[in-house]
Amino acid sequence: MLVFAATKEQTATDTRPETALAPPWHVVVHDDPVTLMTYVTKVFMQVFGYTQDQANKLMLEVHQTGRSVVWTGAREQAETYAQKLQAHHLLTSLEVADG
Repeated sequence: MLVFAATKEQTATDTRPETALAPPWHVVVHDDPVTLMTYVTKVFMQVFGYTQDQANKLMLEVHQTGRSVVWTGAREQAETYAQKLQAHHLLTSLEVADG
């Protein structure tokens, strides 16, 4: 005669949802040989509301290093800023912010 023993195993299920935050995005302005530095400063002040000192510092970074991250944040807002800068004829790109 065979006897089967029934075992009741309970499996633990982790029901906590895993949510990942979207990474921030950089708005990058690149240097070009045509656009005047004073114009770039003016555009930064107009688009971002930066002070003249902030805008001038970013403009100099673009001029001296070839590029500058001028804003970092949510992708949709970054895309909006990039479009505004491009409408002012500035060379602009977006990139995911690391870590």
